[in-house]
Amino acid sequence: MSYALLASVFVIAACGLVYELIAGAAASYLIGDSVTQFSLVIGLYLFAMGVGSYLSRWVVSGIAARFFEIELAIALFGGFSAAAMFLAFAHAGGEFRLVLYGFVLVVGVLVGLEIPLVMRLLRAQLGFRDLVAQVLSFDYLGALAVSIAFPLVLVPKLGLIRSAFLFGLLNALVAGWALWLFRSQLGAMRWRTLQCALVAGLLAGGVIESDRLTAAAEEDMYADQIVFARSSAHQRIVLTRWRNDLRLYLNGNLQFSARDEYRYHEALVHPGLAAAPWAKRVLVLGGGDGMAVREILKYPQVESVTLVDLDPEMTRIFSTLPVLRALNGDAFASPKVKVINADAFKWLEEADEHWDFVVADFPDPSNYSLGKLYTTAFYRLLERRLTARGLAVIQATSPLYARKSFWCVVATIESVGLATAPYHVNVPSFGEWGYVLVSRDPYRPPQQLDPRLRFVSVETLPAMFTFPRDMARVPVEVNRLTNQILVQYFDAEWKRAPSE
Repeated sequence: MSYALLASVFVIAACGLVYELIAGAAASYLIGDSVTQFSLVIGLYLFAMGVGSYLSRWVVSGIAARFFEIELAIALFGGFSAAAMFLAFAHAGGEFRLVLYGFVLVVGVLVGLEIPLVMRLLRAQLGFRDLVAQVLSFDYLGALAVSIAFPLVLVPKLGLIRSAFLFGLLNALVAGWALWLFRSQLGAMRWRTLQCALVAGLLAGGVIESDRLTAAAEEDMYADQIVFARSSAHQRIVLTRWRNDLRLYLNGNLQFSARDEYRYHEALVHPGLAAAPWAKRVLVLGGGDGMAVREILKYPQVESVTLVDLDPEMTRIFSTLPVLRALNGDAFASPKVKVINADAFKWLEEADEHWDFVVADFPDPSNYSLGKLYTTAFYRLLERRLTARGLAVIQATSPLYARKSFWCVVATIESVGLATAPYHVNVPSFGEWGYVLVSRDPYRPPQQLDPRLRFVSVETLPAMFTFPRDMARVPVEVNRLTNQILVQYFDAEWKRAPSE
């Protein structure tokens, strides 16, 4: 019996950590600011576990029965937690945080009750020293196993909702196992067996129907029809369509609209690349949709384009799905293009090549993992990889809605000794959007541009480099790895943006 219970400790430890990770991941997907959300979730969860452990002192009789009941309760609350969170976000609006933190507290208290009860069940069979050592060892091993499986298997292969149901089912199976182990100590066996079967059946149904539940939640989150949705190891990728407008969302944040993405990508590439007619080797960091590469390939003198994007799922779908290949002009099929899936920061740190033109098309600095790509450390790496006359362009969020954020990017680049030429354009899906051209020498605008361009022209270039008063430069701090002030600016400004 002792080994059976110790095996149960391994399972319940894995389940307990999965619910915590799912809550943190869902919060960072839906709210943003992953560091804050994970910190809050972990803190509340550990606090709740402490409360549960304290409450276990009042369980003085019927230990096996209480353990069985707690396992079923965890199975229900933990198993349905992810589905409830996503549906609450779609329907409850501002009440979402109450649902999120409510589940964290309830599941945390229940998980906190588990281990003390298991230890009391094992107390008659193991000495105190062996009891503590073995229970904690199996507990930590279960946590290790799931912490490895969560980013590598559970999120990309199963998704958050199916993972929650699956591990809830495991909790229900542990309850069934306890029911069999302690059958001599438990009464009302038929009723308890029926309870266990009912909960397990609900959770098994959830595992089977999780795709429909996910689709239902996302259909309410997005205004348009969802035509593609997939979780990768790094993000949730969703494509929506309304008439001829295809939109890409990453973790719920709009990345482009097919109706006006040409404005964004023409403005990103052509003011810089047209000013560097000598540019033969081009590097794109981020930009896994291939749109920037499409614009770069319009220059016949470009001999090679290296694209470095973290998520292989992004580059895969944009190089295989016909509707997306049509959008990027089948850019990834060009023999000039080489795709590398890697972390841009680490990859640039290890690179030993030099490029004539670099495009940094990263998502906005909404969290610290993205914020590092806008720091002095990153821009020093970038400077080392530019040729003597090389130029780079950085997408730098909105100078209207995130004014401090935009000028923080400019100030950070200048702090490493590079010259900057900030500019902005209007992209209807986003509003006013900002970019920064980077070089060792002052920027000189091109005298001609490809006449096939739909938006950018020589005549409109001067206005792009002129900032009106409400977007003019403001004093800001430099963004460093040690302070990540840009993430704080960005979070504060975009929270206010809708009401401005």
